[in-house]
Amino acid sequence: MKKWYAVIGDPITHSLSPFMHDTWFRDHGIDASYVPIRVEPANLEKAFESLKLLGVSGFNITLPHKQSIIPFLDQLDDTALKMNAVNTVVCDGQQYAGFNTDGDGFVRSLLTHPVDRNDQLLVIGAGGAARGIVHALKRAGFHHVTIANRTFRRAEELAEETESAAITMADAESSLADFNIIVQTTSVGLSKDEALPLSLDRLKEGAVVADIIYNPLTTSFLQAAKEKNCTIVNGVGMFVYQGAIAFEKWTGVEPDTEKMIQLITEKLGGTYVNR
Repeated sequence: MKKWYAVIGDPITHSLSPFMHDTWFRDHGIDASYVPIRVEPANLEKAFESLKLLGVSGFNITLPHKQSIIPFLDQLDDTALKMNAVNTVVCDGQQYAGFNTDGDGFVRSLLTHPVDRNDQLLVIGAGGAARGIVHALKRAGFHHVTIANRTFRRAEELAEETESAAITMADAESSLADFNIIVQTTSVGLSKDEALPLSLDRLKEGAVVADIIYNPLTTSFLQAAKEKNCTIVNGVGMFVYQGAIAFEKWTGVEPDTEKMIQLITEKLGGTYVNR
């Protein structure tokens, strides 16, 4: 019988996950489909029961449901527990298990660029996305992670939780040249008119600068880093790799991430450069 998968969120029309997963199903000859479903927050429990009743094989979760889905699941893996957020659900018989692939997806993307696990790494932001990324960076063996956030206490809390360091945004600006890798995890950049989260005047030439946003492909933050002759990393890789980890959990198949990064980049109006 044909399997089906979904992504739930509100809004959901912008999601590129259906394109990505349906392409992978087709490429690997898997008889399955993937559908986007808009679920308003007040209807989440009913929607989840409907998904189960209709025999969903697995699904992804995007905003605003990554935390509110948790009480309805049967179990959580360690990543979802530590992040207190779920973006992937796997159905194993009658059990629904929650995972979070965002942080590991980011790290997989970062490691395709010229980085060293002993590099000094700065994470800007201390929200949900930053939390998952910092946990994943530490699991992957990045030893020198520093967190800067507008509200310093939140940076301190995440640093304590992950055995990292915390600094103020002002200190991050003044010491920016000390960092080989900069990771921008806030929502600043969705609009090109927004101010940067911090000044990049002291950015080291040749640093690797990443932004988890993938649309626009080049945020104002990345554009400023590019002008400093840095290696820039947009959010397409993170998006594709987090999806690939979910796909592997559902099907046992490792999809072609390089080809998908090219397809998504071109779909968003960019030019793909083979690494």
